[in-house]
Amino acid sequence: MSARIPLLNKTPFVLDPRPLTEASSPHAGLLATSRAYRSLGVPDLIAAQLKLRKRQRGYNEGQMTESLILLQTVGGDCPEDIRLLSNDPCLERGLGYAPPKVTAVREFLELFHDEEIAELRPSRAVQKSFIMPSTEPVAALQQVQAHTVRRIAKRYEQQGQAQLIATVDQDATIIESHKKSALSHYEGGRGYQPMVAIWAEADLVLADEFRDGNVPARQEPLTCAKQAFEALPTNLTARYFRGDSGCHENELLRWLRHPDRATEPGGAIGFVVSASTSEELSRTMKRIPDKAWTTFDTEPDGTLRQWAEVPFVPGERYERKNSRPLRYVGLRLLKPQGVLFADGSDRHHHAVITNRDLPGDQLLNWHREKAGTVEHVHDEIKNALGGGHMPSQRFAVNAAWFKFALLSYNLASAIKGLCFDPEERTVRFKKYRLLLVHLAGRMNRNNCVMGLRLCAPVEAIKRLQKVWQVFPLKTHATAAKALGRPSP
Repeated sequence: MSARIPLLNKTPFVLDPRPLTEASSPHAGLLATSRAYRSLGVPDLIAAQLKLRKRQRGYNEGQMTESLILLQTVGGDCPEDIRLLSNDPCLERGLGYAPPKVTAVREFLELFHDEEIAELRPSRAVQKSFIMPSTEPVAALQQVQAHTVRRIAKRYEQQGQAQLIATVDQDATIIESHKKSALSHYEGGRGYQPMVAIWAEADLVLADEFRDGNVPARQEPLTCAKQAFEALPTNLTARYFRGDSGCHENELLRWLRHPDRATEPGGAIGFVVSASTSEELSRTMKRIPDKAWTTFDTEPDGTLRQWAEVPFVPGERYERKNSRPLRYVGLRLLKPQGVLFADGSDRHHHAVITNRDLPGDQLLNWHREKAGTVEHVHDEIKNALGGGHMPSQRFAVNAAWFKFALLSYNLASAIKGLCFDPEERTVRFKKYRLLLVHLAGRMNRNNCVMGLRLCAPVEAIKRLQKVWQVFPLKTHATAAKALGRPSP
């Protein structure tokens, strides 16, 4: 006799087409982002730094910024997606204002455009490599970002999780775009190539420089690096820097290696950067005898990872007279017998340049960790947030939109690091939304005061409670009484 088959061709309910009249929301957990945004004082930073030519009627810059951060946090990747929030009475009551309409968002973003600066940008026909200067409002967002990072660091300190070491990982990424104004990049498509610098230990974006697609990573990387180190808190015990070959640039290396730099921070910065493989450097590594190479790791396909000191002194401009030459450490990838790389060889040579004295294997492993930090951030910004979709033909508008994605990332990272259990702090953004953002909830009125109530598992409610604890805000006395809590 066959087992009974479940009745999957039937359903035990009917659809009631009448909408709920209560102030409910399918993503009430989004108010946690608003809580962190306000508790960190970001609206005050926006008011102090962002001086736009005109103000949107009915909305200030802090409200518009908050709305764009909430939009990207919930999963919107274009201004039109603000409709996801527009007809949400729960969010409206929780925020104290109705999220703006699409037209208001578009008009706000347009205020980041400056026609005089836009005219400096070479035409698409010229295809000249040129780093666009930031408009004043876009530059102001970088200041907001820096102050926010320092406030998050202070919040870590208050919670007994002080971050005292900072490794700055810097790298450029390609954002594909079919906008007519987008320029060709080295991979053959069109788009933009922003430079991004992150604080690896805290998982926070420190700075970025929005660039056209045809600007190589090696063109003036120092600007972004300076902004990144300036954004760090001052109580650090050690500072480091990691970069790929785009960071093998004279001015940047000179600034990193010499502690008497004109701008903050002073003191030592230990660094390791992928070396540009010149013909001379390549020949030098190939001449190193086999016995000088030390195997320190084996990749899954059997490829050996080997290191050796490289006796190479290029005499670059970052070398000062009588200064200690920078150290070159070679990496040799050696295929198993009978297996070849695509170019027909059985070995590839790479090198890093550094001022650190770590053993070669530790140095190379430490440098390789960069792929798990800044490249992870690139992926999240472009694919989980709105940073991979440019909303405008205007360069500065796209630069501002990208910075709002970075602010969204930092707030989510702060919430994870300060409020989530240790095993959940590294979850990707899509899971973060499932754990905290996409929670059904409603606003209850009790004695003319509102309280947020969630239809969610106990674990999710505990996460939200932790957010309320770590990111405090003043509560109206009668509201505190109605919710059974003492007022602050």
